[in-house]
Amino acid sequence: MKKHILLLPCLLLFIQCSVPVKKADAPVPQGAEAYILAKAERAEHKSAEAVGTHYAVSTQGIFATQAAKKIFAQKGNIIDAAVAVSFAIAVERPHSTGLGGGGFMLFHEGKTKKTYAIDFRERAPLLATEKMFLKADGTADSNLSQNGIMSAGVPGMVAGLIEIHKRFGKLPLSKVIAPAIDLAENGFPVYPNLKNALDNKQELLKKDPAAREIFLDNKEKAWPMGHILVQKDLAKTLRKIAKNGKKIFYNGEIGDAFVKFFADQKGLLSKKDLLGYQVKWREPVKGNYKGFEIYSMPPPSSGGIHVVQFLNQLENDNLKEKGLLSTTSINLAAQSLQAAFADRAEYLGDPDFVNVPTKGLTDKEYAARRRKEFSETTARPSTAVGHGFVVPPHESTQTTHFSLMDDQGNAIASTQTINGQMGASMVVPGTGIVLNNEMDDFSAKPGASNLFGAIGTNANAIVPKKTPLSSMSPTIVMKDGIPKLAIGAPGGTRIISCVAQSILNYIEFNVPLYESITMIRYHHQWLPDVLDIDPPGPRPEVLRDLERMGYKVQIREVPCSVMAVAHEDKILKGAADPRDIGTSVAN
Repeated sequence: MKKHILLLPCLLLFIQCSVPVKKADAPVPQGAEAYILAKAERAEHKSAEAVGTHYAVSTQGIFATQAAKKIFAQKGNIIDAAVAVSFAIAVERPHSTGLGGGGFMLFHEGKTKKTYAIDFRERAPLLATEKMFLKADGTADSNLSQNGIMSAGVPGMVAGLIEIHKRFGKLPLSKVIAPAIDLAENGFPVYPNLKNALDNKQELLKKDPAAREIFLDNKEKAWPMGHILVQKDLAKTLRKIAKNGKKIFYNGEIGDAFVKFFADQKGLLSKKDLLGYQVKWREPVKGNYKGFEIYSMPPPSSGGIHVVQFLNQLENDNLKEKGLLSTTSINLAAQSLQAAFADRAEYLGDPDFVNVPTKGLTDKEYAARRRKEFSETTARPSTAVGHGFVVPPHESTQTTHFSLMDDQGNAIASTQTINGQMGASMVVPGTGIVLNNEMDDFSAKPGASNLFGAIGTNANAIVPKKTPLSSMSPTIVMKDGIPKLAIGAPGGTRIISCVAQSILNYIEFNVPLYESITMIRYHHQWLPDVLDIDPPGPRPEVLRDLERMGYKVQIREVPCSVMAVAHEDKILKGAADPRDIGTSVAN
């Protein structure tokens, strides 16, 4: 523990203090003056950007980034580094992700030129039913779907990470998990985002003895900033996984602890659920934008489809000439998001259970038809925006994301989660594992909204073994088959907006990587009928124009933190969003 205690003074300074922001060396695009003010008002730290020639890493943590650096120093490959980050971030961000959760990974393998989309999301237990979150009067019970034992799905994180490592990794699993074990055993200082989550969920954490013991003090209050958070049980669990692999989690003593806890709490998860869990290897969603190839996550994530759809609908508008953060650019982008989210509510679900028209939704001609519906002079109310008509072909504000790239042509974008802050606010006794509350990502009832305001649909209804719909959008952008950008973000439904806009900033407006992800953001998800814009907002005249057009504008944070890496002229760059504690490293 001593080495982390010695780090405490500099780490607290590192994550709390603001420093003056310098104007980017590259020219700032016309109309972007406001973003400089927004950026200057944010806390920025020295490790948010990194440049190298061998690898670049960007994660939503400090120790997770260092875990990747250690693995590369031991001659591990990019998969070893990504799996090390995954286990370390599960320790460092227990409120966002963990062994009790799941995720998606997009991996472009330079050697074979193949791009893999791996789905290790949580699934509905076999005893789950479509109406399990409805009250006697037929209305949705959000407390039941968001908190406690019934909100937890079957975890897939351990199965996914170990299967990916077994197939592509180089170093022994014990070496890859070692940084996470050290972090859990010795602890790290509580930082602002974690402190906020513990404060918000304090009353729920009190009710669960195992969670209370880890995350609250002896007065049942959330640990203060700077407290060294030690997770001894989680360290023991990680050691067992490092030695025995996924078998001990799904068919051994860790799985037995899950089954006993769910039985004691009258939950749904059973031994059969754990034994039946399977990682899904899927085909990525593909698109192109002005000569760049876009690869993103397919259903059961809606993110990839709608990132591609957003770009398709705007491709011919030459937004660069209209100006970054101009009235026209924001208006057209907002309407593109409205159209995408209306389609999300109609068509998206788990493709193993419903027929998702992926090809139709990502088709250029379909995008052109949707674009003709946009108004360039007035806002369209949600009542005037419906889903498009696609002939179906036969054919997941928490969460965390990291991106990696190396000089071998490999690129990884992975988004992982336990869903809401602190998931179900319960810990499996003796394991240190926080349960997810992923069942809230299903539709409790058509028309009802979930934690992030997403509208419930029949396609996303609860069915045993089904994967809930997600907005996670890990994306790799390539040029002539070479990865140029790996990007993603946490943030619920805002993920789609943040990832799509960051790509637009980087490709369309030629904004430098770091500035592309720190730019003022906007978000419109059809319902609720509100256009959110990061403070301080666009220039006053742009704000007035948008309101005159009929937009209900709210100047408030668009809560997502983008993590990106890029390949530029044989240079690898990492950029971590300063909105949170993320860091980058490169060599």
